[in-house]
Amino acid sequence: MSKIKVGINGFGRIGRMVTRAILAKYSDRIDIVGVNDLTDTNTLAHLFKYDSSQGTFNGSVSVDGDKITINDMSFDVTAERDPANLNWGDLGVDIVIESTGFFVDKESAGKHLEAGAKKVIISAPGKGGVKTVVLGVNDDVIDDETAIYSNASCTTNCLAPMVKVLDDAFGVKKGFMTTIHAYTGDQRILDAPHKDLRRARAAAINIIPTSTGAAKAVGLVLPHLDGKLDGGAVRVPTPTGSLTDFVCEVNKETTAEEVNAAFKKASEGSMKGILEYATDPLVSTDIIGNPHSNIFDSDLTKVDGNLVKVIGWYDNEAGYSMRTADLILKIA
Repeated sequence: MSKIKVGINGFGRIGRMVTRAILAKYSDRIDIVGVNDLTDTNTLAHLFKYDSSQGTFNGSVSVDGDKITINDMSFDVTAERDPANLNWGDLGVDIVIESTGFFVDKESAGKHLEAGAKKVIISAPGKGGVKTVVLGVNDDVIDDETAIYSNASCTTNCLAPMVKVLDDAFGVKKGFMTTIHAYTGDQRILDAPHKDLRRARAAAINIIPTSTGAAKAVGLVLPHLDGKLDGGAVRVPTPTGSLTDFVCEVNKETTAEEVNAAFKKASEGSMKGILEYATDPLVSTDIIGNPHSNIFDSDLTKVDGNLVKVIGWYDNEAGYSMRTADLILKIA
């Protein structure tokens, strides 16, 4: 069986982490044949090998001109601003990972198709009617006709499985979520201008309330809950490792034991590999590098009649990137 040929547009946090995920799990099935990024090749290779959050890459990394070789996989690096001008067709690219954060609607992401790619995965929430997939939740929307998919956000990938488990078992009426989220590149290291005046404040020394579209995005993958969920984010001074706190009203009274039993069943069945059931008293550094979308913390479940509170951890980099790699196989 020939390998799936992948191109990556944007070799930042997610682009590099998706590459690590592919090498860790799918090196025999996926081949990265091209990367496009405006940064020079030596810098990209260095940032891939040495990672402050995820650790040094356990393998070989070398540079030869505009070519990077990681273990036995080599790819050329280009620096093209317009995706329509990329050489995906010449490279035989099957799927492009669009991870710049800029080309997130059908028209702009579609430029990769113009450049010769067969399909595109946007590693961010999509806009303008792009089909959104959260693996373990709505895999059934994947079809042969769709060429552009969004892998949603890291937080939606954590939240949606929890919502689905509760909805399938007890029926979710409405709910609020809060993500306690590691800081990201869309914040300032020191106080500096930002359109969000809270994100303008120094990320590494502040607890920063801000917005998230994760709760509303669940309505894209569980349409019957559209408009019934909302929430926010609190950015905290950690570089990776986050959690989602979800509180909801369900259709029938239940207990913490019944709720945990539903999550344990899902973790061993339909959501195996997506949802991990944890019983140990975890903290954020314990889940760095964990490939699951959600590490359900069973010890923190609270129930009062039909009011339910659950918490799931997630490595907002490693878990999300592994789902992106998984999605390549799903849509190929």
